[in-house]
Amino acid sequence: MFKKSKHGIQIKNAEQIDKMRAAGLVVGRTLELLRSSVRPGITPLDLDAIAEEAIRGEGAIPSFKGYQGFPATICASVNHEVVHGIPTDSRKLREGDVIAIDCGAILDGWHGDSAITVAVGEVDPALTELIRVTEEAMWRGIAALRVGGFLSDIGHQVEKYVRSQGRYGIPQEYGGHGIGTEMHMDPWVANHGRPGRGPRFEAGMCFAVEPMVNLGTDRTKVLADDWTVVTLDGKPSAHFEHSVAVTENGPLVLTALDGGEAKLATLLAGDGAATVLPEKP
Repeated sequence: MFKKSKHGIQIKNAEQIDKMRAAGLVVGRTLELLRSSVRPGITPLDLDAIAEEAIRGEGAIPSFKGYQGFPATICASVNHEVVHGIPTDSRKLREGDVIAIDCGAILDGWHGDSAITVAVGEVDPALTELIRVTEEAMWRGIAALRVGGFLSDIGHQVEKYVRSQGRYGIPQEYGGHGIGTEMHMDPWVANHGRPGRGPRFEAGMCFAVEPMVNLGTDRTKVLADDWTVVTLDGKPSAHFEHSVAVTENGPLVLTALDGGEAKLATLLAGDGAATVLPEKP
């Protein structure tokens, strides 16, 4: 039995949050290993094998493998692939590519879920900026996870930051989700919208915050494999994600090795609100 909010969102107690943190750290460490493994000449399938060995080596289970028929441990989305790319050995990564790696693990019945986007060698400065904007937007959304806030505050902060940085596309049909004893739980977490709407945050709620940002249009399509989502204009995309717990002391980033402490310290002002940076000219 698990406590739920009046909106049906799972509420975790302190012991359960600790277990989610343990699962999250498995994912965080695996992603850091994968980040250091990305280089020209490696294939997405090579990275998948590294991830599975790392996760199982910590006594955890890859949560993606077999999920609704997904055949791999990670999602590996290269260049114009937005999310849910299936790792293959059909092509090697090349200098100038970008790859989004989404990874999940189950430990003691609890889920961790996180994603990073990594540049392969030297990339076009526009791609470096795309990666920076997407990651920063994620952290702006995470900073909104404060007791008493509203679910839509996450997407509002994500969209507000992305729009302030240039002409980028935010796919409307993809977003984050609740997480806990299942990988995908209610509610869906949009990456856009007005603030102050939806359920209020309570301590013990956990969410995966995951913006996807495209260099061009926000329009996407799903390929014939029924998994891989690509940009309609063929331009690159970036994707970041962390699993986060709402606590009385602010967000605890379950999949960040330091719990998000260093990054959130630069974002949270005295009242707990994200610092607003000036828009680019």
